[in-house]
Amino acid sequence: MKKNVLILLLLGLLIPGTRVMAQETPSSVTLTLQQAVDYALKHSRDIESAKYDVDISEKTVWETIASGLPHVNGSASLDDNLKLMTTLIPAEMFGGPAGTYIPVTFGSKYNSSYGATATTSIFNATYLIGIQTAKLASKISETQLKRTELDVKQNVMSTYYMILVSKELLKVLNANLANMNEILESTKASVRVGMAEATDADQMASNISFLENSVLAMGRTLEYDYNLMRLQLGLAPGTEFVMTDSIESIVSSINVDQLLASEFRLENNLDYQLLENSVKMSELGLKSAKASTLPSLSGSVYYLQTGQGNKLGSMEWYPYSVAGLQLSVPIFGFGERNSKIQKARLSLMKSQNEKESVSETLTISEKQVRFNLINTTEQFKSQKNNIEIAGRILLSVQNKFKQGMVSSLDLTQANDNYLSAQSAYFTALQNLLMSKLAYDKLLNQL
Repeated sequence: MKKNVLILLLLGLLIPGTRVMAQETPSSVTLTLQQAVDYALKHSRDIESAKYDVDISEKTVWETIASGLPHVNGSASLDDNLKLMTTLIPAEMFGGPAGTYIPVTFGSKYNSSYGATATTSIFNATYLIGIQTAKLASKISETQLKRTELDVKQNVMSTYYMILVSKELLKVLNANLANMNEILESTKASVRVGMAEATDADQMASNISFLENSVLAMGRTLEYDYNLMRLQLGLAPGTEFVMTDSIESIVSSINVDQLLASEFRLENNLDYQLLENSVKMSELGLKSAKASTLPSLSGSVYYLQTGQGNKLGSMEWYPYSVAGLQLSVPIFGFGERNSKIQKARLSLMKSQNEKESVSETLTISEKQVRFNLINTTEQFKSQKNNIEIAGRILLSVQNKFKQGMVSSLDLTQANDNYLSAQSAYFTALQNLLMSKLAYDKLLNQL
Protein backbone atom coordinates (compact mmCIF):
# COMPACT_ATOMS: atom_id res chain seq x y z
CA MET A 1 0.00 0.00 0.00
CA LYS A 2 2.78 2.40 0.94
CA LYS A 3 4.55 1.51 -2.28
CA ASN A 4 1.48 2.41 -4.35
CA VAL A 5 1.12 5.74 -2.54
CA LEU A 6 4.79 6.50 -3.21
CA ILE A 7 4.37 5.75 -6.90
CA LEU A 8 1.37 8.07 -7.10
CA LEU A 9 3.32 10.84 -5.39
CA LEU A 10 6.22 10.43 -7.79
CA LEU A 11 3.88 10.54 -10.78
CA GLY A 12 2.38 13.71 -9.38
CA LEU A 13 5.83 15.29 -9.19
CA LEU A 14 6.93 14.08 -12.62
CA ILE A 15 3.74 15.14 -14.38
CA PRO A 16 2.92 18.61 -13.04
CA GLY A 17 1.41 19.61 -16.36
CA THR A 18 -1.70 17.55 -15.60
CA ARG A 19 -2.48 19.56 -12.49
CA VAL A 20 -1.67 22.87 -14.18
CA MET A 21 -3.90 22.01 -17.10
CA ALA A 22 -6.76 21.22 -14.78
CA GLN A 23 -6.29 24.56 -13.00
CA GLU A 24 -6.09 26.49 -16.27
CA THR A 25 -9.37 25.04 -17.59
CA PRO A 26 -12.08 27.42 -16.30
CA SER A 27 -15.51 26.13 -15.33
CA SER A 28 -17.10 29.34 -16.63
CA VAL A 29 -16.04 32.41 -18.59
CA THR A 30 -17.61 35.84 -18.98
CA LEU A 31 -16.35 37.70 -22.01
CA THR A 32 -17.10 40.70 -24.14
CA LEU A 33 -16.72 40.33 -27.90
CA GLN A 34 -13.19 41.73 -27.81
CA GLN A 35 -12.25 39.57 -24.83
CA ALA A 36 -13.55 36.50 -26.67
CA VAL A 37 -11.39 37.37 -29.67
CA ASP A 38 -8.32 37.92 -27.46
CA TYR A 39 -8.97 34.67 -25.61
CA ALA A 40 -9.19 32.74 -28.89
CA LEU A 41 -5.97 34.32 -30.19
CA LYS A 42 -4.23 33.10 -27.05
CA HIS A 43 -5.65 29.57 -26.94
CA SER A 44 -6.35 28.66 -30.58
CA ARG A 45 -4.57 25.48 -31.69
CA ASP A 46 -4.51 26.73 -35.29
CA ILE A 47 -2.58 29.82 -34.20
CA GLU A 48 -0.30 27.69 -32.06
CA SER A 49 0.52 25.52 -35.09
CA ALA A 50 1.13 28.63 -37.21
CA LYS A 51 3.54 29.93 -34.55
CA TYR A 52 5.41 26.63 -34.69
CA ASP A 53 5.74 27.13 -38.45
CA VAL A 54 7.25 30.57 -37.82
CA ASP A 55 9.75 29.12 -35.35
CA ILE A 56 10.64 26.32 -37.77
CA SER A 57 11.21 28.77 -40.61
CA GLU A 58 13.47 30.90 -38.40
CA LYS A 59 15.56 27.84 -37.55
CA THR A 60 15.68 26.95 -41.24
CA VAL A 61 17.20 30.35 -42.03
CA TRP A 62 20.10 29.74 -39.66
CA GLU A 63 20.41 26.15 -40.84
CA THR A 64 20.81 27.42 -44.41
CA ILE A 65 23.35 30.07 -43.39
CA ALA A 66 25.34 27.61 -41.29
CA SER A 67 25.55 25.12 -44.16
CA GLY A 68 27.98 27.44 -45.97
CA LEU A 69 30.09 28.43 -42.97
CA PRO A 70 33.31 26.60 -41.99
CA HIS A 71 32.75 23.08 -40.72
CA VAL A 72 35.28 21.26 -38.54
CA ASN A 73 35.10 17.50 -38.03
CA GLY A 74 37.33 15.32 -35.93
CA SER A 75 38.20 11.69 -36.64
CA ALA A 76 40.12 8.87 -35.01
CA SER A 77 40.81 5.26 -35.94
CA LEU A 78 42.62 2.20 -34.59
CA ASP A 79 43.26 -0.93 -36.68
CA ASP A 80 44.52 -4.24 -35.34
CA ASN A 81 46.01 -6.22 -38.23
CA LEU A 82 45.25 -9.68 -36.93
CA LYS A 83 47.14 -11.24 -39.84
CA LEU A 84 49.45 -9.08 -41.92
CA MET A 85 49.34 -9.51 -45.66
CA THR A 86 52.17 -11.54 -47.23
CA THR A 87 53.60 -10.56 -50.61
CA LEU A 88 55.89 -12.60 -52.90
CA ILE A 89 58.91 -10.78 -54.36
CA PRO A 90 61.52 -12.16 -56.78
CA ALA A 91 64.35 -13.93 -54.90
CA GLU A 92 66.98 -12.69 -57.39
CA MET A 93 66.52 -9.18 -55.91
CA PHE A 94 68.36 -10.56 -52.88
CA GLY A 95 70.84 -12.80 -54.71
CA GLY A 96 68.62 -15.84 -54.94
CA PRO A 97 68.06 -18.03 -57.98
CA ALA A 98 66.02 -16.55 -60.82
CA GLY A 99 62.45 -17.67 -61.10
CA THR A 100 61.97 -18.14 -57.37
CA TYR A 101 60.15 -15.89 -54.84
CA ILE A 102 60.57 -14.95 -51.27
CA PRO A 103 57.44 -14.37 -49.04
CA VAL A 104 57.66 -11.00 -47.33
CA THR A 105 55.24 -9.48 -44.77
CA PHE A 106 54.81 -5.68 -44.77
CA GLY A 107 53.27 -3.41 -42.15
CA SER A 108 52.83 -3.36 -38.41
CA LYS A 109 50.28 -4.99 -36.15
CA TYR A 110 48.65 -1.70 -35.13
CA ASN A 111 47.80 1.33 -37.25
CA SER A 112 46.13 4.39 -35.75
CA SER A 113 45.32 7.98 -36.69
CA TYR A 114 43.54 11.03 -35.33
CA GLY A 115 43.05 14.52 -36.66
CA ALA A 116 40.67 17.24 -37.81
CA THR A 117 39.26 18.40 -41.12
CA ALA A 118 38.04 21.95 -41.81
CA THR A 119 36.02 22.80 -44.93
CA THR A 120 34.29 25.97 -46.04
CA SER A 121 32.49 27.34 -49.05
CA ILE A 122 34.26 30.28 -50.68
CA PHE A 123 31.84 30.95 -53.52
CA ASN A 124 28.55 29.21 -54.25
CA ALA A 125 25.80 31.20 -55.94
CA THR A 126 23.17 28.58 -55.15
CA TYR A 127 24.03 28.87 -51.46
CA LEU A 128 23.62 32.66 -51.48
CA ILE A 129 20.22 32.40 -53.18
CA GLY A 130 19.27 29.66 -50.73
CA ILE A 131 19.74 32.11 -47.85
CA GLN A 132 17.42 34.61 -49.55
CA THR A 133 14.87 31.84 -50.14
CA ALA A 134 14.96 30.74 -46.50
CA LYS A 135 14.47 34.34 -45.29
CA LEU A 136 11.54 34.81 -47.68
CA ALA A 137 10.01 31.53 -46.49
CA SER A 138 10.27 32.84 -42.93
CA LYS A 139 8.48 36.02 -43.96
CA ILE A 140 5.74 33.96 -45.65
CA SER A 141 5.22 31.93 -42.47
CA GLU A 142 4.78 35.17 -40.51
CA THR A 143 2.16 36.34 -43.02
CA GLN A 144 0.46 32.95 -42.75
CA LEU A 145 0.32 33.44 -38.99
CA LYS A 146 -1.41 36.80 -39.47
CA ARG A 147 -3.79 35.15 -41.93
CA THR A 148 -4.61 32.44 -39.38
CA GLU A 149 -5.19 35.07 -36.69
CA LEU A 150 -7.52 36.92 -39.05
CA ASP A 151 -9.51 33.72 -39.69
CA VAL A 152 -9.76 33.03 -35.96
CA LYS A 153 -11.02 36.56 -35.33
CA GLN A 154 -13.63 36.23 -38.05
CA ASN A 155 -14.83 32.83 -36.83
CA VAL A 156 -15.13 33.91 -33.19
CA MET A 157 -16.92 37.15 -34.04
CA SER A 158 -19.27 35.34 -36.41
CA THR A 159 -20.20 32.77 -33.76
CA TYR A 160 -20.56 35.49 -31.12
CA TYR A 161 -22.99 37.33 -33.42
CA MET A 162 -24.96 34.15 -34.16
CA ILE A 163 -25.39 33.41 -30.45
CA LEU A 164 -26.62 36.92 -29.71
CA VAL A 165 -29.09 36.83 -32.62
CA SER A 166 -30.33 33.36 -31.66
CA LYS A 167 -30.82 34.45 -28.04
CA GLU A 168 -32.87 37.45 -29.12
CA LEU A 169 -34.99 35.33 -31.44
CA LEU A 170 -35.51 32.78 -28.66
CA LYS A 171 -36.69 35.61 -26.38
CA VAL A 172 -39.22 36.66 -29.01
CA LEU A 173 -40.49 33.11 -29.43
CA ASN A 174 -40.80 32.56 -25.67
CA ALA A 175 -42.61 35.88 -25.23
CA ASN A 176 -44.96 35.06 -28.10
CA LEU A 177 -45.54 31.58 -26.68
CA ALA A 178 -46.38 32.98 -23.25
CA ASN A 179 -48.77 35.48 -24.80
CA MET A 180 -50.47 32.80 -26.91
CA ASN A 181 -50.87 30.56 -23.84
CA GLU A 182 -52.50 33.44 -22.02
CA ILE A 183 -54.89 33.98 -24.94
CA LEU A 184 -55.59 30.24 -25.09
CA GLU A 185 -56.63 30.19 -21.45
CA SER A 186 -58.87 33.20 -22.07
CA THR A 187 -60.35 31.50 -25.12
CA LYS A 188 -61.08 28.31 -23.20
CA ALA A 189 -62.91 30.37 -20.59
CA SER A 190 -64.96 32.00 -23.34
CA VAL A 191 -65.76 28.58 -24.82
CA ARG A 192 -67.02 27.36 -21.45
CA VAL A 193 -69.49 30.23 -21.20
CA GLY A 194 -70.51 29.92 -24.84
CA MET A 195 -68.88 33.17 -26.01
CA ALA A 196 -66.40 31.45 -28.35
CA GLU A 197 -66.25 28.42 -30.58
CA ALA A 198 -64.34 25.30 -29.54
CA THR A 199 -62.55 25.44 -32.88
CA ASP A 200 -60.99 28.73 -31.81
CA ALA A 201 -59.35 27.01 -28.85
CA ASP A 202 -58.27 24.08 -31.01
CA GLN A 203 -56.70 26.43 -33.56
CA MET A 204 -54.91 28.28 -30.79
CA ALA A 205 -53.58 25.03 -29.29
CA SER A 206 -52.27 24.00 -32.69
CA ASN A 207 -50.42 27.29 -33.05
CA ILE A 208 -48.96 26.92 -29.57
CA SER A 209 -47.73 23.40 -30.38
CA PHE A 210 -45.95 24.78 -33.45
CA LEU A 211 -44.39 27.55 -31.36
CA GLU A 212 -43.21 25.09 -28.73
CA ASN A 213 -41.44 23.07 -31.43
CA SER A 214 -39.87 26.25 -32.76
CA VAL A 215 -38.61 27.13 -29.27
CA LEU A 216 -37.08 23.67 -28.86
CA ALA A 217 -35.44 23.85 -32.28
CA MET A 218 -34.02 27.30 -31.55
CA GLY A 219 -32.72 26.06 -28.19
CA ARG A 220 -30.86 23.24 -29.93
CA THR A 221 -29.43 25.70 -32.47
CA LEU A 222 -28.29 27.96 -29.66
CA GLU A 223 -26.60 25.08 -27.83
CA TYR A 224 -24.81 24.13 -31.06
CA ASP A 225 -23.55 27.71 -31.40
CA TYR A 226 -22.32 27.66 -27.79
CA ASN A 227 -20.46 24.40 -28.42
CA LEU A 228 -18.91 25.92 -31.53
CA MET A 229 -17.78 28.91 -29.48
CA ARG A 230 -16.28 26.63 -26.83
CA LEU A 231 -14.36 24.82 -29.55
CA GLN A 232 -13.08 28.07 -31.05
CA LEU A 233 -11.98 29.35 -27.64
CA GLY A 234 -10.37 26.07 -26.64
CA LEU A 235 -12.77 25.57 -23.72
CA ALA A 236 -13.77 22.20 -22.33
CA PRO A 237 -17.22 20.87 -23.31
CA GLY A 238 -19.84 22.03 -20.85
CA THR A 239 -17.95 25.15 -19.80
CA GLU A 240 -20.44 27.88 -19.00
CA PHE A 241 -20.03 30.79 -21.38
CA VAL A 242 -21.56 34.21 -20.65
CA MET A 243 -21.47 37.05 -23.17
CA THR A 244 -21.67 40.55 -21.76
CA ASP A 245 -22.04 42.49 -25.03
CA SER A 246 -25.60 43.00 -26.25
CA ILE A 247 -26.76 42.88 -29.83
CA GLU A 248 -28.03 46.45 -29.48
CA SER A 249 -24.62 47.81 -28.44
CA ILE A 250 -22.91 46.01 -31.31
CA VAL A 251 -25.40 47.26 -33.90
CA SER A 252 -25.27 50.81 -32.56
CA SER A 253 -21.47 50.79 -32.90
CA ILE A 254 -21.66 50.09 -36.64
CA ASN A 255 -20.98 53.25 -38.64
CA VAL A 256 -21.63 52.23 -42.23
CA ASP A 257 -20.69 55.61 -43.70
CA GLN A 258 -17.34 55.52 -41.91
CA LEU A 259 -16.74 51.95 -43.09
CA LEU A 260 -17.49 52.81 -46.69
CA ALA A 261 -15.14 55.79 -46.47
CA SER A 262 -12.24 53.42 -45.78
CA GLU A 263 -9.92 53.05 -48.76
CA PHE A 264 -9.20 49.56 -49.99
CA ARG A 265 -5.47 49.02 -50.47
CA LEU A 266 -4.63 45.84 -52.29
CA GLU A 267 -1.19 45.59 -50.69
CA ASN A 268 -2.76 45.46 -47.21
CA ASN A 269 -4.73 42.33 -48.02
CA LEU A 270 -3.01 39.26 -46.59
CA ASP A 271 -4.00 36.99 -49.47
CA TYR A 272 -2.40 39.45 -51.88
CA GLN A 273 0.73 39.64 -49.70
CA LEU A 274 1.04 35.86 -49.78
CA LEU A 275 0.78 35.85 -53.57
CA GLU A 276 3.36 38.62 -53.85
CA ASN A 277 5.77 36.55 -51.80
CA SER A 278 4.90 33.51 -53.88
CA VAL A 279 6.02 35.40 -56.99
CA LYS A 280 9.24 36.42 -55.23
CA MET A 281 9.80 32.80 -54.25
CA SER A 282 9.42 31.75 -57.89
CA GLU A 283 11.87 34.47 -58.93
CA LEU A 284 14.41 33.08 -56.48
CA GLY A 285 13.74 29.60 -57.82
CA LEU A 286 14.63 30.82 -61.30
CA LYS A 287 17.80 32.50 -60.00
CA SER A 288 18.76 29.31 -58.19
CA ALA A 289 18.28 27.25 -61.35
CA LYS A 290 20.50 29.66 -63.30
CA ALA A 291 23.06 29.71 -60.49
CA SER A 292 23.47 25.94 -60.79
CA THR A 293 25.35 26.56 -64.06
CA LEU A 294 28.00 28.69 -62.31
CA PRO A 295 31.27 27.35 -60.86
CA SER A 296 31.63 26.87 -57.12
CA LEU A 297 34.78 27.17 -55.04
CA SER A 298 35.49 25.65 -51.63
CA GLY A 299 38.52 25.23 -49.42
CA SER A 300 39.68 22.56 -46.99
CA VAL A 301 42.43 21.89 -44.47
CA TYR A 302 43.37 18.43 -43.18
CA TYR A 303 45.64 17.67 -40.24
CA LEU A 304 46.27 14.08 -39.16
CA GLN A 305 48.60 12.16 -36.88
CA THR A 306 49.23 8.57 -37.99
CA GLY A 307 50.75 5.94 -35.74
CA GLN A 308 52.26 2.50 -36.45
CA GLY A 309 53.75 -0.19 -34.27
CA ASN A 310 53.53 -3.73 -33.05
CA LYS A 311 52.62 -2.62 -29.53
CA LEU A 312 49.98 -0.11 -28.54
CA GLY A 313 52.22 1.51 -25.97
CA SER A 314 55.18 2.05 -28.26
CA MET A 315 53.71 3.27 -31.56
CA GLU A 316 55.59 5.81 -33.65
CA TRP A 317 53.58 8.86 -34.73
CA TYR A 318 53.96 10.95 -37.88
CA PRO A 319 52.14 14.17 -38.81
CA TYR A 320 50.24 14.66 -42.07
CA SER A 321 48.54 17.88 -43.24
CA VAL A 322 47.03 19.21 -46.48
CA ALA A 323 45.48 22.54 -47.48
CA GLY A 324 43.66 22.80 -50.76
CA LEU A 325 41.04 24.44 -52.93
CA GLN A 326 38.29 22.63 -54.80
CA LEU A 327 36.78 24.16 -57.93
CA SER A 328 33.68 22.62 -59.46
CA VAL A 329 32.72 23.73 -62.98
CA PRO A 330 29.50 22.42 -64.57
CA ILE A 331 30.27 21.46 -68.18
CA PHE A 332 27.67 19.17 -69.63
CA GLY A 333 24.55 17.54 -68.22
CA PHE A 334 22.43 16.38 -71.19
CA GLY A 335 20.10 19.39 -70.88
CA GLU A 336 19.23 18.77 -67.20
CA ARG A 337 20.19 22.25 -66.03
CA ASN A 338 18.46 23.90 -68.97
CA SER A 339 15.27 21.97 -68.19
CA LYS A 340 15.44 23.16 -64.58
CA ILE A 341 15.75 26.75 -65.76
CA GLN A 342 12.80 26.40 -68.13
CA LYS A 343 10.74 24.73 -65.42
CA ALA A 344 11.54 27.51 -62.94
CA ARG A 345 10.67 30.14 -65.56
CA LEU A 346 7.28 28.48 -66.16
CA SER A 347 6.64 28.38 -62.41
CA LEU A 348 7.37 32.10 -62.22
CA MET A 349 4.95 32.81 -65.07
CA LYS A 350 2.29 30.73 -63.32
CA SER A 351 2.80 32.64 -60.05
CA GLN A 352 2.55 35.96 -61.84
CA ASN A 353 -0.63 34.85 -63.56
CA GLU A 354 -2.17 33.74 -60.25
CA LYS A 355 -1.22 37.06 -58.69
CA GLU A 356 -2.95 39.00 -61.46
CA SER A 357 -6.01 36.75 -61.21
CA VAL A 358 -6.33 37.20 -57.45
CA SER A 359 -5.73 40.94 -57.79
CA GLU A 360 -8.68 41.20 -60.15
CA THR A 361 -10.78 38.96 -57.89
CA LEU A 362 -10.00 41.05 -54.80
CA THR A 363 -10.82 44.27 -56.63
CA ILE A 364 -14.18 42.87 -57.67
CA SER A 365 -14.76 41.41 -54.21
CA GLU A 366 -14.17 44.82 -52.65
CA LYS A 367 -16.93 46.31 -54.79
CA GLN A 368 -19.20 43.36 -53.96
CA VAL A 369 -18.72 43.57 -50.19
CA ARG A 370 -19.37 47.31 -50.35
CA PHE A 371 -22.62 46.61 -52.20
CA ASN A 372 -23.54 43.90 -49.70
CA LEU A 373 -22.88 46.23 -46.77
CA ILE A 374 -25.08 48.95 -48.26
CA ASN A 375 -27.77 46.45 -49.22
CA THR A 376 -27.90 44.68 -45.85
CA THR A 377 -27.99 48.03 -44.05
CA GLU A 378 -31.03 49.12 -46.06
CA GLN A 379 -32.71 45.73 -45.55
CA PHE A 380 -32.09 45.90 -41.82
CA LYS A 381 -33.67 49.33 -41.56
CA SER A 382 -36.63 48.19 -43.64
CA GLN A 383 -37.19 45.02 -41.60
CA LYS A 384 -36.89 47.01 -38.38
CA ASN A 385 -39.81 49.17 -39.54
CA ASN A 386 -41.76 46.11 -40.66
CA ILE A 387 -41.43 44.42 -37.30
CA GLU A 388 -42.77 47.48 -35.52
CA ILE A 389 -45.78 47.56 -37.83
CA ALA A 390 -46.36 43.81 -37.48
CA GLY A 391 -46.18 44.14 -33.70
CA ARG A 392 -48.80 46.90 -33.61
CA ILE A 393 -51.08 44.91 -35.91
CA LEU A 394 -50.75 41.78 -33.77
CA LEU A 395 -51.55 43.73 -30.61
CA SER A 396 -54.63 45.24 -32.26
CA VAL A 397 -55.90 41.86 -33.51
CA GLN A 398 -55.30 40.28 -30.10
CA ASN A 399 -57.45 42.95 -28.45
CA LYS A 400 -60.17 42.48 -31.06
CA PHE A 401 -60.04 38.70 -30.60
CA LYS A 402 -60.49 39.07 -26.86
CA GLN A 403 -63.54 41.23 -27.57
CA GLY A 404 -64.89 38.67 -30.04
CA MET A 405 -64.57 41.04 -33.01
CA VAL A 406 -62.26 38.77 -35.08
CA SER A 407 -61.87 35.02 -35.46
CA SER A 408 -59.04 32.76 -34.35
CA LEU A 409 -58.05 32.51 -38.00
CA ASP A 410 -57.44 36.27 -38.09
CA LEU A 411 -55.38 36.04 -34.92
CA THR A 412 -53.38 33.13 -36.30
CA GLN A 413 -52.67 35.06 -39.49
CA ALA A 414 -51.59 38.16 -37.57
CA ASN A 415 -49.37 36.07 -35.28
CA ASP A 416 -47.79 34.30 -38.26
CA ASN A 417 -47.13 37.64 -39.93
CA TYR A 418 -45.51 38.93 -36.75
CA LEU A 419 -43.27 35.89 -36.40
CA SER A 420 -42.35 36.09 -40.09
CA ALA A 421 -41.45 39.75 -39.63
CA GLN A 422 -39.33 38.83 -36.60
CA SER A 423 -37.58 36.09 -38.54
CA ALA A 424 -36.93 38.45 -41.47
CA TYR A 425 -35.64 41.09 -39.05
CA PHE A 426 -33.16 38.78 -37.36
CA THR A 427 -32.06 37.42 -40.74
CA ALA A 428 -31.43 40.98 -41.93
CA LEU A 429 -29.60 41.71 -38.66
CA GLN A 430 -27.34 38.69 -39.08
CA ASN A 431 -26.72 39.54 -42.74
CA LEU A 432 -25.69 43.05 -41.71
CA LEU A 433 -23.24 41.73 -39.12
CA MET A 434 -21.79 39.15 -41.52
CA SER A 435 -21.39 41.70 -44.35
CA LYS A 436 -19.58 44.07 -42.00
CA LEU A 437 -17.37 41.22 -40.87
CA ALA A 438 -16.53 40.31 -44.47
CA TYR A 439 -15.78 43.94 -45.29
CA ASP A 440 -13.47 44.37 -42.29
CA LYS A 441 -11.64 41.17 -43.12
CA LEU A 442 -11.11 42.15 -46.75
CA LEU A 443 -9.62 45.46 -45.63
CA ASN A 444 -7.61 43.69 -42.89
CA GLN A 445 -9.33 45.80 -40.21
CA LEU A 446 -10.54 43.10 -37.79
